[in-house]
Amino acid sequence: MEIRLQKWLAMAGVASRRKAEELIREGRVRVNGNIVTELGAKACPQSDMVELDGKIVEIESDKVYIMLHKPEGVVTTVTDPFGRSTVMDFVPQDTRLFPVGRLDQDTSGIILLTNDGEWAQKLTHPKHETKKTYVAVVKGTPTAESLTTLRKGISIDGKKTAPAQVRFMGKQKSNTNAILEITIHEGRNRQVRKMCEAIGHRILNLQRVKVGNLELGDLPKGKWRVLTRKEVNTCV
Repeated sequence: MEIRLQKWLAMAGVASRRKAEELIREGRVRVNGNIVTELGAKACPQSDMVELDGKIVEIESDKVYIMLHKPEGVVTTVTDPFGRSTVMDFVPQDTRLFPVGRLDQDTSGIILLTNDGEWAQKLTHPKHETKKTYVAVVKGTPTAESLTTLRKGISIDGKKTAPAQVRFMGKQKSNTNAILEITIHEGRNRQVRKMCEAIGHRILNLQRVKVGNLELGDLPKGKWRVLTRKEVNTCV
């Protein structure tokens, strides 16, 4: 199966997908000895040799690790019986992937997809306490006491949440709605929304901006990128 050269370089941990595109444009990448500058160029891991600046670049495994900026209204499943858009509609279909964990339909931001079950298990198992950071726009402005309550843990669905990191980031322009940064390590259903509702402040907009050491950055909504080898190794 052929894959794009920028994906090849990213999977090998040489560079991010964006940086790999720059390397290709600069004529620093060769396939079977020939310089390739087309971003759409592909190579086959089983039969082709890829070089960067004269050095052979090998893909360490056939595992794929992708970060998607999930839009609102998209469900985090492989298929949906109701015909709704799923995260699979936004990523390559040449490899069988599955989402790592969940992100509710109304929330945008980072969702990871892979074909590496062991890696996914490490990210999602409660014992690893993988941190997830959200930016929430809430109705009204919480008091300092309310934010302290969130930090210490608050009861939702009859069970107290683990302590959270909560930072007040200011207010939206022209209104009194507040912006909060909330970091948790649990994976309970719609947890951040329920936490804010428990202190009387409904979430108007919610985005997950960080998972482990992986940051959303400027990845556009609906777009994806391949994780570098370094990111794969250090995010868990």
